[in-house]
Amino acid sequence: MAVLWRPLVTGALLWAAAAPAVLGAVVTVSVTDAAGQPLADAVVAVLVRGQRATAAPGTTAQIGQKDRQFLPMLQVVQTGTAVQFPNFDAVRHHVYSFSPVKRFELKLYVGTPEAPVVFDRPGVAVLGCNIHDRMQAHVVVVDTPHFAKTDAAGQLTLDLPPGEHTLRSWHPALAETAWSVMPLAVPAAGTRASLTLPVPAR
Repeated sequence: MAVLWRPLVTGALLWAAAAPAVLGAVVTVSVTDAAGQPLADAVVAVLVRGQRATAAPGTTAQIGQKDRQFLPMLQVVQTGTAVQFPNFDAVRHHVYSFSPVKRFELKLYVGTPEAPVVFDRPGVAVLGCNIHDRMQAHVVVVDTPHFAKTDAAGQLTLDLPPGEHTLRSWHPALAETAWSVMPLAVPAAGTRASLTLPVPAR
């Protein structure tokens, strides 16, 4: 079994091996926590040389507010994406972020603000509401079009070109800058891989 990844910064590598031949280069990733349990909502982004870091003009995303919570609570976007913040509640919200990657405030409002918020730097922005302290969400901004977050089973798939790439991973239970980084070798047949993030067992 040929090992294809070696960690560079943090995160424990379990295994990664060439999968049976498939059309294209499909990468299947399984992410677990420190106890080996499947980890949902882990963000995985793969940087591919030669592919644009910023989103195409006009790329948009949305984080709504409904029943006094953000939906979704974790949104992953490519750098340069314009994010709308519609309020579907009957009460007003005051959305803000003090994170260095994007500082902004959308003061008390209902409906949808006229101008979206453009996330023009990579990193993690923590969102809150000045009126409802329990409301929190994350916008994860990545310099690649190749990204996804794990499902309830701790898994995700990405379609990638064959070659030597860089994989970055993160989870909301970690600090904003606590990314794991490792090389990823993708053969033409695709890859299956598993990794562990230093997230305590729940």
